[in-house]
Amino acid sequence: MKIAEQAAEQAMAVNCPESEVYNRLLRLDGKHILELGCGSAEITRDIATSGTDRKITALEVDEIAHEKNLQITDLPNVNFGLSGAQAIPLPDDSVDIVFMFKSLHHVPLPLMDISMQEIHRVLRPGGLAYLSEPVFAGAFNEILRLFHDEQRVREAAFETIKKAIDAGLFRLVEEIFFNSPMCFENFAEFEENTINATHSPHSLDKDLYRLVKQRFDEHMSDDGAHFLMPMRVDLLASLPDHAD
Repeated sequence: MKIAEQAAEQAMAVNCPESEVYNRLLRLDGKHILELGCGSAEITRDIATSGTDRKITALEVDEIAHEKNLQITDLPNVNFGLSGAQAIPLPDDSVDIVFMFKSLHHVPLPLMDISMQEIHRVLRPGGLAYLSEPVFAGAFNEILRLFHDEQRVREAAFETIKKAIDAGLFRLVEEIFFNSPMCFENFAEFEENTINATHSPHSLDKDLYRLVKQRFDEHMSDDGAHFLMPMRVDLLASLPDHAD
């Protein structure tokens, strides 16, 4: 059985919001937290406001999303920055926890290994990296892959994590599989947030657009279209550099 198929099978066991996963695994109060690929800062807001004494650096590479984040005025413990994981603008050993929510596979392939090295650099020894990635399976993925097939980059992200562990940068603390609920009010919301996402907009011809809408509408109900996205979380502990 392939890795993705095994992961998808295990993911069927638990359905929950991702916040339940990271709040179970991590103690965030009193920590310097780095979020790479913060997007529209929805998860950033949850982390920033759900505890005490949390300092957050939230980085994003999409300039449009970053400019919107700079307009946020009610999160004084969050510092937004424009940067990718391959060049983190923080000192060595300055971060307690790193989050990447569905963002490692968006890093350009030649920069994935460098990004893991950068995460290791900024984490204090023993600091934790929480890396969540969608498994290449599920009903939502079957719609997405019609116009944006992520199989190669998702597999590359998983291999990059394995390589970083094998290289002695990290120790695998725990690997978790779960289903993350998703809901769209209608196709217009799906089109705005997914097809026209500012970080990777897509151009669909009329036939493909019609097919995507048809497949999406098959999941519509009175209260929207509901999906369960199979997810894998790798929780890694940063290991100290080897002495020369």
